[in-house]
Amino acid sequence: MKALQLEKPETWKRLDIPEPSAPAAGEALVRVERVGICGTDFGGYLGKMPFFSYPRIPGHELGVEVLAVGAGVANVKPGDRCSVEPYLNCQQCYSCRRGFTNCCEHHQTLGVMCDGGLTERILLPARKLHLANSLTAEQCALVETLAIGCHAVDRSAAKSGENVLIIGAGPIGLSALEFVKLAGARTIVMDISESRLAFVREKMGIPDTIRVQGDESDAKSLAELTSGQLADVVIDATGSHKSMVRALEFAAFAGRVVYVGITQQNLEFPHAPIMHRRELTLLASRNALSRDFARIIGLIEAGQINTTPWITHHAKFDTVPDIFPTWLKPESGVIKAVVEME
Repeated sequence: MKALQLEKPETWKRLDIPEPSAPAAGEALVRVERVGICGTDFGGYLGKMPFFSYPRIPGHELGVEVLAVGAGVANVKPGDRCSVEPYLNCQQCYSCRRGFTNCCEHHQTLGVMCDGGLTERILLPARKLHLANSLTAEQCALVETLAIGCHAVDRSAAKSGENVLIIGAGPIGLSALEFVKLAGARTIVMDISESRLAFVREKMGIPDTIRVQGDESDAKSLAELTSGQLADVVIDATGSHKSMVRALEFAAFAGRVVYVGITQQNLEFPHAPIMHRRELTLLASRNALSRDFARIIGLIEAGQINTTPWITHHAKFDTVPDIFPTWLKPESGVIKAVVEME
């Protein structure tokens, strides 16, 4: 059975691995149909993702078909199409017992800390499969990306009438955008790339964008859009420590700042003049919850989330090692690339 492995940063290896065993109790054997590529995969390729270990078969944004199920599995059956919740939690630790399964103390993400879905078939806990027979395989592969934004917006508690600034117009920022809109808040997007801001305006229907200049003019531009109030909520989806430090500058008094991007760098920011004086709330957002997957599948089915603009690039499985480095180039225009396993 074929698979693709990141043997080490920037080194793909084609593998022939054994077929999975028959599913045990609580497990399901699935055929991987589509694999979405995200910033975590790019970071793993470059050696910049803090949770990534090597060698590793990547792939955590998955659209799959169920082939067989083990004893006691009732939520899915052979032939079902599903989206995969790739966060493997222990169900026993203090976080899990309180319902915070997204930050399990022994958490493993498929394709990051353990082998993922860039292979033909894989065994998974059936409880991590979310039924989505009315979605396409590509839509199923998008659900996890959308779940990251869903959880971040839930953490922010954004509500109607508020100004929400999203910094970073990559897939995670765009996924947050979808749920800010659903919350009824006003969305403003900031990015260094004019082409990505144009995508936000033209494809996502968000007129208010700011191109980052890296100086005080950024806050002035935001102030002009918000009658001087700045943003009630700032969601930083860049993964850049410089951007994450600056994010506090854009928050209104009594505002909330949510870090959904990840950096390995230390963050340093002035406490008294900004953090304390404005009484800001600083939040981290990690992964997503099971309920987010079910919600997103329902929203796509109901037409409340339009997935059409999302997927900009496709690749066949066998071409991934050659084409993957090209997706890292800004001029490629990649928003979301999807690997077709057939």
